[in-house]
Amino acid sequence: MATVNDLVLVHIDNKPGFYARIEDIVPDVKPGWWQVRLLVLTVPLQVFTWILDESQLNGAPYTMGGTPVRLDKVVAPATPTPEKETSPAKPGPALVEKGAKQGGGAKVVSLAERKKKD
Repeated sequence: MATVNDLVLVHIDNKPGFYARIEDIVPDVKPGWWQVRLLVLTVPLQVFTWILDESQLNGAPYTMGGTPVRLDKVVAPATPTPEKETSPAKPGPALVEKGAKQGGGAKVVSLAERKKKD
């Protein structure tokens, strides 16, 4: 079930409509229903309060005024874990001063120092 501070994608008419963050969920006067306050992530920001039941918060489709609506909880993609390097790190590209040999003796020029000279 989507809970407070979850990010949801709201589908309107079976198409992605907008993203929103669930700000608050409080019981409605009608048993089994909830007042869900959504911070709609549009410009300008808007706040909606919808009365939904638990299945609708879980992603079940429903209608509002005859228009199909569905909430999908947004889950961040898994972050790949960095692999450990087995070989020594190769140095990145270095700036070569004019006239320096292109062999193994290239000189790295500091851009900060070069800027001070100008």
